[in-house]
Amino acid sequence: MTKKTRYESHQPDECGRVNWSERENKVWAALLQKQLGLLQGRACDEYIHGLELLNLPAERIPQLSEVNSTLIKTTGWQVKQVPSLINFDDFFRLLANKQFPVATFIRSDEEFEYLQEPDIFHEIFGHCPLLTNPAFAHFTHTYGKLGYSASKQDRAFLARLYWFTVEFGLVNTTEGTRIYGGGLLSSPGETIHALESDDCVHAAMQPLDALRTPYRIDIMQPIYYVLDSFDSLFDIAEMDIMTLVERAKNLGLFDPRFLPKEKQAG
Repeated sequence: MTKKTRYESHQPDECGRVNWSERENKVWAALLQKQLGLLQGRACDEYIHGLELLNLPAERIPQLSEVNSTLIKTTGWQVKQVPSLINFDDFFRLLANKQFPVATFIRSDEEFEYLQEPDIFHEIFGHCPLLTNPAFAHFTHTYGKLGYSASKQDRAFLARLYWFTVEFGLVNTTEGTRIYGGGLLSSPGETIHALESDDCVHAAMQPLDALRTPYRIDIMQPIYYVLDSFDSLFDIAEMDIMTLVERAKNLGLFDPRFLPKEKQAG
């Protein structure tokens, strides 16, 4: 959350609007068109329904007020403009108050397929459709409240659970495995990788296992955890998650399924 980024958020004007450039709107339009095609038969129904509710503009980046008008009516959530990457304190505080952080910048053409940092396409297209869903909204709110009162060490474990659910989660459906994680839904490259690559593993979602699984933000994920059903998010939210964190700390992390960053090349 506090790593450096070369991107910088646009500041809204006195009316709360961001003045996006023609290039930025074109990147949004291209991403939206590509992902809408890729997600057919790959995204879960709950996400598709939320996307229909939001009715995002196809040719320009939406203003946050437009997104809020739908979120407030459905689950009481809002999006909140933030300056690129934020620290864990701010992140958890916002979620605990049903405010989802949105950095007001969009990726460059060079990082079209996969971006480490959460840009506005990732946050709005990837996450906001599911914030209209009660199970997802409840899980995210519960996670925020737990994280805000947790220690620094505990937050590192909670971050892994968030990573393997909200960001890179998969779910079983009657029609097969589908995507619900925003990191996947907003990444053209990883959408295909997660469901069709032989270079990754699908594991049944066990929150204790997810808490113990290392990850890297700058590679395609080698493992994804799969929910039994979308409503399982309700069940996880009602678990004693902090007790699971204590168990995870005592058991320790699993061996990573990737090389350390400095050894990745070559």
